[in-house]
Amino acid sequence: MVTTAQAQECPHGDLDPQYCDEDGDLVADPPSDESELVNPDTLIFAYTPVEDPAIYADIWQPFIDHLKEVTGKDVRFFAVQSNSAQVEAMRSGRLHIAGFSTGPTPFAVNLAGAVPFALMGSDDGRFGYTLQVYTQADSDIQTLADLKGKRVAHTSPTSNSGNQAPRALFPEQGVVPDEDYEVLYSGSHDQSMLGVVAGDYDAAPVASEVVERMAARDLYDEDSVRMIFESEPFPTTSYTYAHDLDPALVDSIKEAFFSFDFAGTALGEEFDGVEKFIPITYQDQWNVIRTIQAANGVSYTPENLEE
Repeated sequence: MVTTAQAQECPHGDLDPQYCDEDGDLVADPPSDESELVNPDTLIFAYTPVEDPAIYADIWQPFIDHLKEVTGKDVRFFAVQSNSAQVEAMRSGRLHIAGFSTGPTPFAVNLAGAVPFALMGSDDGRFGYTLQVYTQADSDIQTLADLKGKRVAHTSPTSNSGNQAPRALFPEQGVVPDEDYEVLYSGSHDQSMLGVVAGDYDAAPVASEVVERMAARDLYDEDSVRMIFESEPFPTTSYTYAHDLDPALVDSIKEAFFSFDFAGTALGEEFDGVEKFIPITYQDQWNVIRTIQAANGVSYTPENLEE
């Protein structure tokens, strides 16, 4: 962490003033004072907030074991309850490696010094998910324009596909959230989808990857819903490390991610079509997300991260 005087002298762009960005790559530089580098005996890893953290602790176990072997560190899975709690955990030094959801990733970068370096993808380097909008199978809603006057579930304010992207993309499709239809925050993609199935909402924008995982676990009847819109692909969960980790440790963390074999593991079964972690940068792969958030007037503050 830099001092106030240093923060006033170093460039930091959208980053919290405690971080510096001398090289202009939009993420926090490691501390210039080597004594401030962190090299803990136990690494804390967290995945994005999910409905059933216990299930995901088991799903991630094969990777946790691999991370232990490659880094030589003890590794613990930390179940987070919200995006804001996850960001705060890294900001306070209690979280070292994390998968942040697409929309909250810029908050993690700017508020907590997270450095995105990987995404899940296929062997040919493809990655991403889409924003999909679902309604009931027997609904009279056929296009986004038909959402006028309806009750539509968005997930949370910072969610990309669940809120930010709809607000940026839907107007050109003939419908403006909060003006043409009532926005109701469900809290998660799972709850949005289940709410549509139950008839609690007329429609909902959700992330394709979440829908696919729910369908694979038979959490809803696929015949009970109908998709009326799908966007171009967005980047998926970003895998990040805390900016102040020792560079040698960062190298071993990256080695663990990029050498992990998904085949035959619970993680590979959960994330269908994913074969490996692929290297990315926040500056490049999150450009579309930053553009969407800018269109929504998003500023990266703790208050705006609240769900």
